[in-house]
Parts: sequence; structure tokens; C-alpha cells
Amino acid sequence: MKIAMMTRSPNLFSHKRMKEAAEERGHELHMINTLRCSVNIASRRPEIYYDGERLPKYDAVIPRIGASITYYGLAVLRQFEMQGVFPVNESVAIGRSRDKLRSMQLLARDGIGLPVTTFAHDPKKSEEVVNLAGGAPLVIKLIEGTQGIGVVLADTNRSAKSVIEAFRGAGVNILVQEFIKEAGGTDIRAFVIGGKVVAAMQRSGAEGEFRSNLHRGGSAKPIKVSPEERSTAIRAARAMGLNVCGVDMLRSNHGPVVMEVNSSPGLEGVEKATGKDIAGMIIEFIERKGREGKTRTKGRG
Repeated sequence: MKIAMMTRSPNLFSHKRMKEAAEERGHELHMINTLRCSVNIASRRPEIYYDGERLPKYDAVIPRIGASITYYGLAVLRQFEMQGVFPVNESVAIGRSRDKLRSMQLLARDGIGLPVTTFAHDPKKSEEVVNLAGGAPLVIKLIEGTQGIGVVLADTNRSAKSVIEAFRGAGVNILVQEFIKEAGGTDIRAFVIGGKVVAAMQRSGAEGEFRSNLHRGGSAKPIKVSPEERSTAIRAARAMGLNVCGVDMLRSNHGPVVMEVNSSPGLEGVEKATGKDIAGMIIEFIERKGREGKTRTKGRG
């Protein structure tokens, strides 16, 4: 098969691993810098140009779109979909997962466990938002934040109101969530491929850090998830429409709650923690499912 990977960072561990796994199985995998693509939106002849040259037809595309270029990245991915190229994750599904508010609404609609989450436009509603979320301590998140950036823990109602008013006064969209104290600064990332949890790790925050992101100095170890946690991860992936994703959950007193569904999860932490060949599993999924025209939306949406 001829596979394209949309990425601006070809030297990342995750991307090199997937390229190695594809080549070990006899496939070609080409790294394509998303921002160097141009799309020709011609009636019934969707084309993609790369540095002025028309791209050849690919069998599948692996979108690894950075959060800062989501809008343009999804436009390029839709062009691949219109050509009938099989996407590991579809543009509509990635768009759902990147919008934290929409993703929470979709998860809530499907009855998936969530922390109490509130949202308001008017900074004058800060007290109401704090009360709806159950009061301090509260976690305040930028809707566009990634890798733990733009996440604040407010210890008191007064500090929570101040942070909310500051963000909203600057026109920044935020979510306010209850703080799951019993999680103890740890979370679970369940790696889902093709509707199955293929690996899971427990991430712990660095000393004095409530965020467990590995990019922020956290550590990881393999963990066996419960049947309820496994079901929650699979249902969360299905709610987003993602074939490959990392589902981040906390263990709360009322069961697992989903914090985020990541459409471009890193492989380094989970492969090193579990010893599993996740890159190979992704390529195997493409082998099984990657057929022309198998995109459900075909670029719509």
C-alpha cells in the first residue's frame, strides 16, 4: 500500500515508528508537511499539490495534525477523503475531538461518565459557573489548549472567579470542571484502535503537579483497566467517530470519567510503558480497513 502521513514533525518518535512499521510490512509511507500542501477545489476533480507538484493517489492517509493548524489540516484531509483515500481518522471525527466543548456535549449525550463541566459566555456569570461546577477546587481549561497547556487549578471560589473573569474578559473560551481529588494526580490513557482497547497506561504527575501529561514531566506505567473503564474508552471513541485515539480518564468515586479524547495520541509513552507494538497495530488496522471509498463522510461535514 501507498500511505501518506500528514505531519509537520517527521522526526517525532511516533511518526518514525509508524514509518518503520509500515516499511517492515512492505508498504510505502511518505511524510507530507501539511502546510506545504495546496488544494485545487475543482468540480469532481479534487487535487492536492505539494510544493507545486500534484500528489499521486494514495491508498490511505494518517492525519497527525497539530492543534495550531487544525482548520487548514482538516481542509487538506477532506481533500484526501474526496479523492477516496482511506483516512485512519476522518476529518469530521477529528474536528469533534478538537472542540473540547462539543466533545463533552457528545459524550454527555451518550451517557459517558464526565466530570461536572460548565461553560458560559458572559464574564459576569463567573459566580454562577463556579456554583454549577460544585465550587472550588476547580479546573479551568482553555478550549483550545493541548498537552496540559492552558489548564489552571483554582483552590478557592474567589481565585476561580478571578481566573474565569480574566480569561473571559480577554475573549478566551474556557471550560470549568470539578476537580477529581480522589484521582490523586494520576490518570489513565486507554489506547483504542478499531473499537478495541489495545493498551493502557497510568500517568502520574510530577511532584507538586496536578497535571499528569508526560510532556510536563509525568511518568507512566502499564495498568490493567477494569471492564467499566474499557467500555467507557470504547464508547468515547465511538461517540467521536475515531478509529485510533487515546482516551484519558480519571478514577472517580462514581466510576471512570473521561477528560479528553485525543485524535493524535503519542506512541512513545504507551509503547515504552507497555512494551506493545502500537505502531504495528495501527498499520495492521490500515491493512484490514484501508479500502478506497471507505470514508463514511467522503469529505462532507
